[in-house]
Amino acid sequence: MFKEIRNRYIRYSSIFLYCIIIFFCALQLNFLWLFGYSPSRKDIKTPTLRVGSELYTSDGKLIGRYYKENRTPVNFNEIAPSVINALVATEDARFYSHMGIDFRSLLSSGISTATGDRRGASTITQQLAKNLYRTRYNKSQGLLSKIPLLRTIIPKLKEWLTAVKLESNYSKNDIITMYLNTVSFGNNAYGIKTASRIYFDKETNELDIPESALLVGMLKGTTTYNPIKNPDKALERRNVALAQMNKYNYITVAQLNTFKNAALQLKEGRVDEGSDGDSYLRAAVDKYLDKWCKDNNYDLYEDGLKIYTTIDSKLQKYAEEAVAEQMKSLQRRFYNVWGNEDPWEDSEKQKVDYPGRAMKNLPIYSLLQKKFANAPDSVTAYFNRKKKMKIFTWKGDRDTLFSTLDSIRYYGKILNTGMMTLDPFNGKIKVWVGGIDHKFFKYDHVKQSKRQAGSTFKPFAYLAALEQGMSPCDKFTDKPVRIAYQEKGKTEYWEPKNSDWSVTYREMSLRWAMAKSVNTITAQVTDAVGADNVVKWAHECGIDSHLATVPSVSLGPNDVSVYEMVRAYGTFLNEGVRTDPILVEKITDLDDNVIEEFTAKMKRVLTEEISWLMLYMFRGGMEEPGGTSQALWEWDLWKKNNQIGGKTGTSSDYVDAWYMGITKDLVTGVWVGCDERTAHFQNGETGEGSRTALPIFAKFMEKVYKDPTTGYTMGPFPKSKVKITRDINCPSPRIEVDTTENDSLMVDSSDFEVPVTEETPEQPVQNQEVTAPKPEEQKPAEPVKQPAAVVPLTKKEERQLKRKQRQEEKEKEKNNNN
Repeated sequence: MFKEIRNRYIRYSSIFLYCIIIFFCALQLNFLWLFGYSPSRKDIKTPTLRVGSELYTSDGKLIGRYYKENRTPVNFNEIAPSVINALVATEDARFYSHMGIDFRSLLSSGISTATGDRRGASTITQQLAKNLYRTRYNKSQGLLSKIPLLRTIIPKLKEWLTAVKLESNYSKNDIITMYLNTVSFGNNAYGIKTASRIYFDKETNELDIPESALLVGMLKGTTTYNPIKNPDKALERRNVALAQMNKYNYITVAQLNTFKNAALQLKEGRVDEGSDGDSYLRAAVDKYLDKWCKDNNYDLYEDGLKIYTTIDSKLQKYAEEAVAEQMKSLQRRFYNVWGNEDPWEDSEKQKVDYPGRAMKNLPIYSLLQKKFANAPDSVTAYFNRKKKMKIFTWKGDRDTLFSTLDSIRYYGKILNTGMMTLDPFNGKIKVWVGGIDHKFFKYDHVKQSKRQAGSTFKPFAYLAALEQGMSPCDKFTDKPVRIAYQEKGKTEYWEPKNSDWSVTYREMSLRWAMAKSVNTITAQVTDAVGADNVVKWAHECGIDSHLATVPSVSLGPNDVSVYEMVRAYGTFLNEGVRTDPILVEKITDLDDNVIEEFTAKMKRVLTEEISWLMLYMFRGGMEEPGGTSQALWEWDLWKKNNQIGGKTGTSSDYVDAWYMGITKDLVTGVWVGCDERTAHFQNGETGEGSRTALPIFAKFMEKVYKDPTTGYTMGPFPKSKVKITRDINCPSPRIEVDTTENDSLMVDSSDFEVPVTEETPEQPVQNQEVTAPKPEEQKPAEPVKQPAAVVPLTKKEERQLKRKQRQEEKEKEKNNNN
């Protein structure tokens, strides 16, 4: 073909040009994998920025971000002109006149390099190609990259090729905007918008000339010219950028002299107001969306998603405030209880060497043992070596000198909590508090942590009883119980005890027994319905964890999460329909186009009558004599005929404290305890659920009710939509209870007397019995068969009783008519 060209100069030139074309085609196509990846036409048409995703509450408040590169894109008209001028003057003076490659600059750069003055000749477009498509990254390199000289030449040629493509597809303003959105400004700030916020706490269009020159000047070396770390060098580089702006007539000489003498005026800011960075909620959403991202080929950290959670910002704020107030007080109480004594004890009250055990569980311990096999003291010395560290305190983070053992000992005494609030009617999680401080305690106590449920598990025994045809008015006697069961082929016996180690021989309705959390009656109910049925109905309502089918199952010896308990209790409020909670409502792209919307899965597992009866049973915690929820009277929660159902719970030795609260709109679960299970309170007065977890719920609901903008109001539970066929009219005698009684897996009873006030819903009262107080350390006493003295009712109490009885008769008659 070329032989036909007679002029050899033209022939050789044609051959050379042909080879150049073939070479660039091979380069673009990555022929035989020699050259590595080059951006395709599609890549050029739809460039992808590595933009972090943003996390919002359901009412649109930004609460966190996910990113590998902290970047928020900005449009050209949102960038101050001074930034554009500084960039062009400093980086590419002929930007608006070249085609992506500045051959004039290349020539002068080559001459300068030959004379010993090395200068770059990359245009802004070439730099964009490098930043946007990572042409110099290992993944973009082919087999020829192993040859030293070609390792440098080929990426440069790919940048040229890509730059020309960019220039042919985008305007100059588009290119400069993409460049400013991709470039790094140090301090994990990517893009001009993020940089202007981090260094000057300003929007991009608010930057003045010196600030623009400073940011553009940093591009030569984000570490060397970082104004926070190296202010002198940053100032010097800023003035070079200002001089370039003057050279190309973007500023006058007078302006140059003024700006050069101006000091750096940094004002460190945050990327977005309200962004709290890492948090329990942010981590929970990350896990929640993990499968969705894989199934839909999205990267949470690079694809610029906007994630709208179901969280209500006001409720979340009130929950966090309630947690902080109560946990700060509880921590003081815990320290006061133990003083200088170690709190780590087993169930036999024998001291446990928790720090030593925790030390041996650290990965480095086995390595040190091998290293100092003949010098065990060296291992101990390592863990006792003091070093500077920042620790959590309720007065704020504190710098201190701690050894590893000091740290283990310190954090082994810290109480933690988990709290979740659910709207079971739509499955939306409104509150998620995974602990007291995510920075120091990464472990999430809502879904990740599982602890013994204690007496909050008892309702599933009473549910099983209702499912087998019993009514809230069916009665059992509080008496000694001895239940036989098989273990490893042997017959064993379980004898549950009540809170004061005694029994009253009093006949009690199921509602009253559940309200007072009487262990002996719960055990009898479990024996009557079968432990396997208790487990079955717990699973049906929403408990996923493995539950050992043992006689004591209803007293909560199994480990469950706050998340599971809230979901299960939500089934009772949602008329027997189990709702799988959702944490995310919808996901959009950067332009607010909806990518995905989420709805909760629902399944009916209980009849409407059974679920209403369970709510009626839960109300007993407030309405029945000695109900374990009656500590709630202390808070301003009792107006407009408000009703709250709930259940306290405390595991053996006061290790885990719970409160599950139900209002007409929401279900809330709270757990309190130490992450180390051998650390616990010593008695019920300081450590049971009604004195630790219940106040968090109470403070939270009080704050919610006092803010009318939340949309949540006081009021009674909804009336049954179906006819109630079971007997519910069985008023219980009003008992003056021993306020030293406890509420736990082994010890579970009431501790507050209901005060009679004008705003207190009148309760059915017949008589009042008095029992002598019993010290906590008292052993089981002989059964007391004689009733205690009867205390006569006051006239006011008699009027309240009659009025309440008339109301109940009308309600029962109305239900029967329905």
